[in-house]
Amino acid sequence: MKRKIGAHYDEGGVCEFVVWAPEAKTVKLDLISPDKKSIALKKDELGYWSENVRDIKPGTLYFYNLDQEKQRPDPASQAQPEGVHGPSQVVDHNFNWKDQSWQGIPLKNMIIYELHTGTFTPEGTFEAIITKLDYLLELGINTIEIMPVSQFPGSRNWGYDGVFPFAAQWSYGGVNGLKKLVDVCHAKGIAVILDVVYNHMGPEGNYLNDYGPYFTEKYSTPWGKALNFDDAYCDEVRNFFIQNALMWFRDFHIDALRLDAVHAIKDLSTKHFLQELSEEVKSLGKEVNRELVLIAECDLNDPKFINPIEKNGFGLDGQWVDEFHHSLHSTITGETDGYYADFGEFEHLRRAFTDTFVYSGQYSEHRKKHFGAYPKENPYAQFVVFAQNHDQVGNRMLGDRITHLVSYEALKLVAATYILSPYIPMLFMGEEFGEENPFMYFISHTDKALVEAVRKGRKKEFEYFKWEGEVPDPQSEETFNKCNLNWDFRKDHKKETLFNFYKKLIQIRKSSPGFKTDQRDSMKVNADESNGILTIERFYHTSDHKRSSFFMILNFKEDTFFDFPLNGAWRRSLDSSDKQWLGPGNDSPEILNLGEKVPIRKHSLVIYENR
Repeated sequence: MKRKIGAHYDEGGVCEFVVWAPEAKTVKLDLISPDKKSIALKKDELGYWSENVRDIKPGTLYFYNLDQEKQRPDPASQAQPEGVHGPSQVVDHNFNWKDQSWQGIPLKNMIIYELHTGTFTPEGTFEAIITKLDYLLELGINTIEIMPVSQFPGSRNWGYDGVFPFAAQWSYGGVNGLKKLVDVCHAKGIAVILDVVYNHMGPEGNYLNDYGPYFTEKYSTPWGKALNFDDAYCDEVRNFFIQNALMWFRDFHIDALRLDAVHAIKDLSTKHFLQELSEEVKSLGKEVNRELVLIAECDLNDPKFINPIEKNGFGLDGQWVDEFHHSLHSTITGETDGYYADFGEFEHLRRAFTDTFVYSGQYSEHRKKHFGAYPKENPYAQFVVFAQNHDQVGNRMLGDRITHLVSYEALKLVAATYILSPYIPMLFMGEEFGEENPFMYFISHTDKALVEAVRKGRKKEFEYFKWEGEVPDPQSEETFNKCNLNWDFRKDHKKETLFNFYKKLIQIRKSSPGFKTDQRDSMKVNADESNGILTIERFYHTSDHKRSSFFMILNFKEDTFFDFPLNGAWRRSLDSSDKQWLGPGNDSPEILNLGEKVPIRKHSLVIYENR
């Protein structure tokens, strides 16, 4: 039986406190404020301690006292106003929601914008994001993806060091700040994805071990001990994280969860944790009559994560595809060190379009083994692609964006390659105007030894790359401040033009019939490696026919000519080398027929549509 955990307040002033501590002999609730008193909790057969307590007010601060030896915050705390070491706070989830008619946005229709709450606006809060929603709508965005917001140490962090999965970061605006943001997003037609971490916990303020066997010695992760999803007592650990996911959907009206690094969720149970999570989320979706989505980050190139449960999959809805980024990045920048060693050939970029996974059974030099499987039964709309994201920028030594690595013409080419791919596009905050401020790794830990360990770890991480310079200090406030977006970009003609170019690409994606279908027979890709030309033809189906509707020519090398291969009258809808887009000027014909030669500028693209 699934059991809610944490402090559950009702309007009558009664609060049920529930905490799992199976090996404790006594557990008491220590109320800290406004009243001070201690209340013994009762234990059930599964190791849950609970009590209904009267005369509790929202805002009440409390700890749990374990065996009269340890006073600890609630592991399922929903608010930590005094930080990760302070008392937990009772939350009233009553909120005047105005999104009753909201039905969500299907994954296949999403145009995603990833952002970090602390650096997206000068204020660094949930409510400050609201002031930028009209800007995102102007761009064409219909979905925002927020990097993790579970309470972490201090006020500066990417969010993957969170230690209270149920508590919305206090410095960002806490529970009500996040709810206000989601409610306004829905009013404006914007879906919200929240990034969550179920593969590890951060080091500072992590008190889970004091409560029970949340971790296992059977496995390890790159970030420390693995969470216990298949060892003794694992049922209640699984329940802890399932209840967390359901809370975000139910109490915060979140539309989708992005599950961080699911390959690091170690589980050999008959029913994998991810399958159980998927089943519970689908059940809640039917209950609330909304489409609830689970998107995995996974580097195993294994379609079982997103295959239906009835086909022995885990039933997740979609996943990120890092390899699309890697093949595009190495093609346009020439970087082939570190994990880019497996990329850099033009064939890899073609394969990213046709096979989704670049390595779908081939030998990987970087991994020293054959790797991956072809997801032949998975439609394009199950995969999210990007040219930048928090990892691919922030895990560069200096946090430098692609803006610093390629020309202005190449920036436009890169944008079109993934936004007009058959997959779900995701922009990283600021890329749409060529943000030059970096996005570096930053923390604000209070443990000096931990800070030093993080500094050393960052330096070691870059040994595989040939980057020059000093690794920025992740603990420094200056490092964090350098990462804030520059919202004065409209004063720069080149940046505003790039913004308008992104806007145009998104408009084309939304309006072209070729993007209405996500099946694998709806696209044809050809690659001419000698000339650096990649062509994408998109089809759509009518009642009697399969029709070509969209043809894109991408040039990753020098100026050249391309022989147009299709019948019919095609009209040009975009040429990135046009002076309108601050290009060198274009000579591509406006109307195009079979066999005509199309001049294509270096690092440019031309799009024709059959109307």
